[in-house]
Amino acid sequence: MTQPVAIAFKETDPEVFATQTGRIALIVGGDGKLGPAGRKLDRAMKGALSRAVGSEAFNGLGQGDAMELSWPAGIEAQAVQVVRLDRKSTADEARKAGAAIGAKLGSEGALVVAQGHPRAADLSLGLALRAYRFDYHTGEDKKGYGPVTIMVAKPEEVAAAAAPHAALAEGVFFTRDLVNEPTNILTTDDFAARLAAMHELGLDVEILEEEDMKKLGMGALLGVGQGSEMPSKLVVMQWNGGAKDEAPFALVGKGVVFDTGGISLKPGAGMEEMTMDMGGAGVVAGVMRTLALRKAKANVVGLVGLVENMPDGKAQRPGDIVTSMKGDTIEVINTDAEGRLVLADVLWYAQDRFQPKAMVNLATLTGAIIVALGHENAGLFANDDKLVADILDAAKVEGEGAWHMPLQPAYDKLIKSRLADMKNVGGRWGGSITAAAFLKRFVKPEVPWCHIDIAGVALPPSETTLAPKGPTGWGVRTLDRLIRDKFEA
Repeated sequence: MTQPVAIAFKETDPEVFATQTGRIALIVGGDGKLGPAGRKLDRAMKGALSRAVGSEAFNGLGQGDAMELSWPAGIEAQAVQVVRLDRKSTADEARKAGAAIGAKLGSEGALVVAQGHPRAADLSLGLALRAYRFDYHTGEDKKGYGPVTIMVAKPEEVAAAAAPHAALAEGVFFTRDLVNEPTNILTTDDFAARLAAMHELGLDVEILEEEDMKKLGMGALLGVGQGSEMPSKLVVMQWNGGAKDEAPFALVGKGVVFDTGGISLKPGAGMEEMTMDMGGAGVVAGVMRTLALRKAKANVVGLVGLVENMPDGKAQRPGDIVTSMKGDTIEVINTDAEGRLVLADVLWYAQDRFQPKAMVNLATLTGAIIVALGHENAGLFANDDKLVADILDAAKVEGEGAWHMPLQPAYDKLIKSRLADMKNVGGRWGGSITAAAFLKRFVKPEVPWCHIDIAGVALPPSETTLAPKGPTGWGVRTLDRLIRDKFEA
């Protein structure tokens, strides 16, 4: 389970260099000049630090990169990490610098010397995000992080600047935790209960059960979960921090807590990773948590459809035809294309009930988006150029990869069904696009909408700059930035 690192800001005190037994990280500009604290540390290290920052190795470092001096003479610290970060660095570069420290963090913690650096708050966010750890180890395999002290000139000011970052980090961690949890723990009931607990943060949380959804006519969503012992649910989270009666911004997430593929069964190899198929719902939950923690001045509603896709005597079959809440009929060609069925009903419900000013849905929807974009970028499909441009701008600021994909009407013919209004797959070619074309049929033309396929970025095969190997929480930072910049009063 999560073991977040404890970070404190304190006034610079070079006297602690002599007693620090863990790690010392020193922030140094590209000019290699050492400040007063750095010079004192250099004297204790008998000049090793000044030799390091004057070396070819240091000159070759990029912004946010680090070099390490292990077991330095003259001090007790196990290592001194020299991190290059200019005073005119960007927030993204400062987070990268923090991540370089977080990646090396151990049980004895670290002392970070960032005296007077204007990006110390951003550095702390990068450190916290990269030092995330989640596991169920016991005994000697269970490891934790020691505390981190960041020494700055004005700790109160830096702590105040870092407070919104702390809320953002908690939202990212919430998303990562949800994606990490095994399905025997994160059942649909447990997932809904964790979201309901956010009522304590000021969110209004409502849970629609299967009977409620039957009355609403959500045949597409309910068909996906009918082969599971877990009950399907729809959770609605409202944050009303904006003007009274102002239309909300809507976030919709796919929450398939486990995806076997149903009757169209997936291969066994790698199926254990399908615990992450609720990643879209996890991002929505993380954003809503962040908004509540930082008291965002916006009206935002988050809706997640929670189901499990299992093979069973009652399971949905290829060839079944279901009726969506909208009233459109859908021929199910492949039961492993289930996420779009869940989203179809939740998207329509979101518009029908809330009349949102704009709407974004997130889903680990297709393997095809990984073929197209790899694990570097999420795929964006939209009916509104302004909305997608705003999301791309937010993603760029936050350093999260995103790419605008095509969604022309010509793709609609690929999901034309002989027996129903549409079918749920369009064949091999352009699979991520035909999935988006399917979703678009459940979006009213007057509602600005963007579908984000996060299948490649939610759980990449290796570590990233700001995350260890495992879930990244991609999208929490981007959507929080979007809401800050475009929807807050």
